[in-house]
Amino acid sequence: MTKRSKTGKLSYADSGVSIEEGDALVKRLARKNKHIGGFSGAWPLATKGMRKPVLLASTDGVGTKLLVAQRAGKLDTIGIDLVAMVVNDLIVSGAKPLFFLDYYATGKLNAKESDAILRGISRGCEEAGIPLLGGETAEMPGVYEPGHFDLAGFGVAIADGAKMVDGSKVKPGNAIIGVASSGIHSNGYSLVRAAAKRARLDMKKEYGLGASLEDVLLAPTRIYVRAVAAMMEDVRPLAMSHITGGGLPGNLVRVLPKDCMATIDARSWEAPAVFGLLREKGDIERDEMFRVFNMGIGYAIVVPKTKAKRAIAILEAQGERAWTIGEIRKGRRGVRIGNGDA
Repeated sequence: MTKRSKTGKLSYADSGVSIEEGDALVKRLARKNKHIGGFSGAWPLATKGMRKPVLLASTDGVGTKLLVAQRAGKLDTIGIDLVAMVVNDLIVSGAKPLFFLDYYATGKLNAKESDAILRGISRGCEEAGIPLLGGETAEMPGVYEPGHFDLAGFGVAIADGAKMVDGSKVKPGNAIIGVASSGIHSNGYSLVRAAAKRARLDMKKEYGLGASLEDVLLAPTRIYVRAVAAMMEDVRPLAMSHITGGGLPGNLVRVLPKDCMATIDARSWEAPAVFGLLREKGDIERDEMFRVFNMGIGYAIVVPKTKAKRAIAILEAQGERAWTIGEIRKGRRGVRIGNGDA
């Protein structure tokens, strides 16, 4: 039953929504970000030197990784995940991200929690070199239970349509570069949680991972914007793929021509130990692991074989780890993972 205020008149606060708390959140954000506070965000569009300016847009969320963060009470990194999931998609076409917006919906606003979440979003935007141009915070009692929330992110980028990376020039003999992930990133957490429940894993234990399982699972998704931009100044990729849900087989295939097959040698990199733990303790088949998780490769790049070493050197100079993990061969479009057991 909805309670009435002391005056006997029904108010918005009585229904579970605090206008004051929402306004206070916006004010806190506005003190740190000049773009926040208006009805919309404005962005000057610079297209000088582009033959065919094209805007690209992407949206994504963090999925059930939110539940791990909520249970752990660690909410200051999932905002980085949110930004990463969007901007890493945008740069696949060779585009330059321009700005980011967020949508944060919760059952009841909590200043400490909301500040931690939005702090992470701001950090993600800083890593990507873009502003948080605006967003929406919604207090929705009844839709979300107290303590629960959801996040969505939206990004816009610009590219020269005459130079976009679309995979059309990929051909047999090209090299496939894999750029390291920081772990599971933000996909497959329903399987992670199911495996942990089946094996009765203790989130506070290390299991030889070098940190608690909880901390390893909450490692934020890497943001590849700056590293890929630096590489593209010298090496023009033929195709790129953000390795999210579906793993290498489900994502790399999206940028291949019909007559090209990607062959991957899983022995060419060392997958983070958390994947081995989940596979063993959760009793998950190898193919299912590769079909669900990134298995240590967060981003894939196809380049001419003669350019592979140079591309890797640039990526590593930017702080990434990268390897040649396979090659393109003639055949029906698809991705084949070699027999090496990652």
